[in-house]
Amino acid sequence: MMNRFGFLFSYRVGVADINYGGHVANSAVLNIFQDARIAFLASLGPYSEVDLGGCGVIMPEAHVYYRQEMFMGDELVVGLRVSELKRSSFCLDYRIERQGQVTAEGQTVLVCFDYKSVNHAECRWSSKQRLMVLRTLELFVLGGGGVNDAGHDRCPRPRACVFDNG
Repeated sequence: MMNRFGFLFSYRVGVADINYGGHVANSAVLNIFQDARIAFLASLGPYSEVDLGGCGVIMPEAHVYYRQEMFMGDELVVGLRVSELKRSSFCLDYRIERQGQVTAEGQTVLVCFDYKSVNHAECRWSSKQRLMVLRTLELFVLGGGGVNDAGHDRCPRPRACVFDNG
C-alpha cells in the first residue's frame, strides 16, 4: 500500500531498462531505486548522494524482491520511506507499483561518508529536513514496519545500519 510511503516518484520504463528477455532487467530496478532516492534527497533541500550538507553517502547493502515483470512503457510509481535513521546511516524502503499492483520491493542501506577523510561521517540534517525524514519513518512505523503484505520480514536488519553507536 503506497499510503505507507512518505515520498512518491513516477517512472516510465525506457528501452535502457529492458533486458534480453523483453522485461525490466534486475540491474534496472536498482537504477529505478536510485532515481527515486535522488529525487527524495533533492526534496529535502539542495541535497544529492554526493552532498548531504557536508558529506556524501555510500550504499554498502541493497536488497530487491521481484514480484512481477515490468515492461517497456510501463508507468510506475515508486514509493520510498525511511525505515531506520541513525547518526551516520539510514535505511530506505522502496515499493514499485504498476496500476496498483506491486512489481518490486526493496531496501538500501546508506552510510554518510566523508570522501575527503575516506571515513563514515555523521548525517547533518537541519531540523526541517530531519522532520521530513522522520515523517517518512513515522509512516513506516504506523504502516507496520518492515513486514511485507504477506506478513514476512522484508529482510534481516542490515548489518550496515549499525555502523555507528547511535
